Amino acid sequence: MAVTADFHLHSSFSGDSTEPMEHMITSAMKKGLTHICFTEHMDIDYPVSEETPAGTFLVNTDSYLYDLARFQDAYKDRIRILFGIELGLQPDLSKKLAAYAHAYEFDFIIGSAHIVNGKDPYYPAFYENRSEEAAYREYFESVIENIKKCSHFDVFGHLDYVVRYGPEKDKHYSYAKYQDLFDTILTLLLEKEKGIELNTGSLRSGTKDVSPCREVLKRYRELGGEIITIGSDAHCAKDIAADFHLASEVLSDCGFGYYCIFEKRVPEFKKL
Repeated sequence: MAVTADFHLHSSFSGDSTEPMEHMITSAMKKGLTHICFTEHMDIDYPVSEETPAGTFLVNTDSYLYDLARFQDAYKDRIRILFGIELGLQPDLSKKLAAYAHAYEFDFIIGSAHIVNGKDPYYPAFYENRSEEAAYREYFESVIENIKKCSHFDVFGHLDYVVRYGPEKDKHYSYAKYQDLFDTILTLLLEKEKGIELNTGSLRSGTKDVSPCREVLKRYRELGGEIITIGSDAHCAKDIAADFHLASEVLSDCGFGYYCIFEKRVPEFKKL
């Protein structure tokens, strides 16, 4: 396997996973990985509902770090385990997110847009009473605002997160259709010296392509983008490194000869 690092993983410390951290680690080793990074959810002000009670996506960071440190020591001769977080970006949270990012010595921070004007595109309500294109455009416009306001992350996660839950997913979706928004997004990220991730989790949700789609990845490379991580977005042990053979092929096709891992917020480039 050309890719031996999975930099988007969730364990039971995330509100949407029940998988013990050690199960994730042993699965990663069985699959031949040399590096993994846990990126537990930290979504401040996530909308409260019957399905998501208050605090669902607020990780207990001290407990998370305590267990992580134990396993780092226990498995230090077999796999490198990194300390990451997935921050749920919202423009009005920039100061809170900055304070949190500085409060711990993270190896890696993903910035992701899960909430758009108070709604998560994971739920059907986000798409009701309007066209799929209008919903997608609102999401991508929110990504632009998040990048403008928030800087305390290393890569932007699953740039087209909205597509994996849309009514027809990526059937009518393409980079060209939203080029005006994507070019703005990618330019802003490059100006801030931020990277993006190739996320294979969308494939398990029924999309035809990785996230973001390969056209966006190719455009990022054309614009000079170099920092790119690979993550399965696994919430259970069996999904670690899922479809990484395809991720390697896609990156090569898009002009990349490498991918990145992070330690102490510094990227290291690994050959494919």
